[in-house]
Amino acid sequence: MAGDLTGRDQMYEYIKFFEWFSDADYKKKIVIAGNHDNLIQDGTIEIKSQGPISYLCDSGTEFEGLKIWGSPWTMTFDGMNPKCKAFTVDTEEELSKKWDMIPLDTNILITHSPSYGMLDYVDGENVGSLSLRNAKIFQSPSLRLHVCAHIHECGGLQQQVSKITIINASHVNEHYEPVNAPVRITL
Repeated sequence: MAGDLTGRDQMYEYIKFFEWFSDADYKKKIVIAGNHDNLIQDGTIEIKSQGPISYLCDSGTEFEGLKIWGSPWTMTFDGMNPKCKAFTVDTEEELSKKWDMIPLDTNILITHSPSYGMLDYVDGENVGSLSLRNAKIFQSPSLRLHVCAHIHECGGLQQQVSKITIINASHVNEHYEPVNAPVRITL
């Protein structure tokens, strides 16, 4: 899950999400927060990594020999809903410091933000992070998969850039309708 666990940051939405997520039949479940998840950032809700669930916040885990890193950060933008500013920063320089923490031997990168020009368009304009696109991890031969979700208009889409599969895993569209099915890939 690449962030935005809720639509309106309400406790009942977290309860519904975690009931669904806990029941999902997978050996490993990775979750990061997004800009809609204020209750996670302020500590009202604490997600503990346990059993098959790993919560990643500028941190990593391993599964079946794959190194996985997760980061919830995105950049603020003009017109952004003030209630949806969890895990946001104001500049690319601040974001760049987050991306610099990603180990270069990461195989799977899960970020809420897309990188610039990669499944990040809104009204024909690219709105992803330029500093993420230029991050050292994208030059690493280890990276095989990048999953993001912040830009709902590109939800459910994927593209291949060199050897890296990029997936926008947003399950809602720009109208917050849950129309996109989970994306399955084989590495």
